[in-house]
Amino acid sequence: MLKYANLALLVLFPIAWFAPLIRAGLNLPLFGLSEISVVSGLQSLWKSDVVLALIVTVFALFAPYLKTIGLALIHFGLLRRKVLPALQILGKLAMADIFLIALYITISKGIGLGRIEVAWGLYLFTGCILASIAIGQLTGRRRAG
Repeated sequence: MLKYANLALLVLFPIAWFAPLIRAGLNLPLFGLSEISVVSGLQSLWKSDVVLALIVTVFALFAPYLKTIGLALIHFGLLRRKVLPALQILGKLAMADIFLIALYITISKGIGLGRIEVAWGLYLFTGCILASIAIGQLTGRRRAG
C-alpha cells in the first residue's frame, strides 16, 4: 500500500508544481487576480534573486522528488534500506515553508497594495509534502519492525 501511495506522489508532485497556489492582485474592482504556482513563483525568483531561486528550487522541487524516488526504489527492493536515514534527512530539507516564505517575499516586492487568496494547488502541494513525510516515517517503522 505504501509503495502505491508513494508512486502516486511521483505524479502528484509535478501537478502541484504547476497548480495555482495563490491568487494575488490589486484591491481594485477592474483588476483580476494573477495565479501563482510553484513554477511561476520560481520563474519570478530566477529573474530577481538567483541565489534564493536556487535554494528554493532545491528545497521545493528536487529534495521532495528525490526522496520520493528513493522511497520507491526501497519499496521495490532496488535500493538498500540503509539509505532510509539519508532519505529522511532529504525529506527534512524538503520543507514547503521555505518555498512559501520566498514566494511571499517575491509577492511583497511586486505588490504594494493587494490581495492574496489561497488556491487549490496550495492544498495539493502541502498534502504531497505531508504525505511524503508520513510515507517516509511509515516505511522506516515497517522496516525496523
